[in-house]
Amino acid sequence: MLTATLIEHILSQLPGKTIGLVGDLFLDRYLDIDAGCNELSVETGLTAYQVVGVRSYPGALGTVVNNLAALGVGRIVPISIIGDDGEGYELMQALAKLPTVDSSFVIRDPDRRTPTYTKPMLHTGNDVRELNRLDIKNRTPTPLPLQKRIADHVAEMCPKFDALLVLDQVSEPDCGVITEFIRNFIGYGIDLSKLFVLADSREQIGRFRNVCVKPNLAEAERWAPDASALANLVNGPVFLTRSEAGMVLAEPGQQSRMIPAYPVPGPIDPCGAGDSCSAAIACAMATGASLDDAAAFGNLIASITVQQIGVTGVATPEAVRQRWNAVRETP
Repeated sequence: MLTATLIEHILSQLPGKTIGLVGDLFLDRYLDIDAGCNELSVETGLTAYQVVGVRSYPGALGTVVNNLAALGVGRIVPISIIGDDGEGYELMQALAKLPTVDSSFVIRDPDRRTPTYTKPMLHTGNDVRELNRLDIKNRTPTPLPLQKRIADHVAEMCPKFDALLVLDQVSEPDCGVITEFIRNFIGYGIDLSKLFVLADSREQIGRFRNVCVKPNLAEAERWAPDASALANLVNGPVFLTRSEAGMVLAEPGQQSRMIPAYPVPGPIDPCGAGDSCSAAIACAMATGASLDDAAAFGNLIASITVQQIGVTGVATPEAVRQRWNAVRETP
């Protein structure tokens, strides 16, 4: 059960912790378009949108990085593959703005593209509308030599990590960082008795073994009828997120239990809530919390980020304290 003392313990310990991440690192690029500046293309007769601002942020694995940095983790080490291209340059610039991030284990390869979500945002007066997103992804399998370099980096750094987060963002099998080879290496090739590992995957959550996993309900139901069955399948604890219904926590061979959500007033934006929850669980476990307390801390952090409308939210230590004071006073 969360208490003010436990929350302060977690927050006070994070500056001395090192948390690693392995998985798909994307660039989130926003193009701000001013409708008042639209021009007519002489060549096509179509509207030529005029971009008046470009904003770039680390996405996918980078969203978890942002949340770890906001919570105050002292050293954050992403392990990933990006392209040696313009998008990769923008992504490395964005990571460099986070002083606690060590990006020396991000591999830049000229034969891969930097995965990018480009989001055109059309501004008309006071209204903003997102137009069709433009995606850049790698649609061919990740070469085995690159996979082995990822495994080597993980093996080298695991003894220095207080927790490891695994993020499988790419839906196409074996076309991202988390391939079958990497899943097997993490599940069987490192000493999991000494390191908390939490995996998240859009499509392949049931293929992980011997680690903790954090699916939402739709991701879990592709593999098992309930959280307990999924825990037995992966042979590890399951943090099954259910939005406002909270979280189901299950361990192999045990009865699952509910970890209630914290009430959130007003409108919400769930974008990035899962990533903030993952970051919070890893932070709590890195500081010695129990699985139940880590799940509750994850729910608390998610209740902060969903209240940040129109952005991928993060939670600072001060926001955590304010939110805790608010929820514990709620009847």
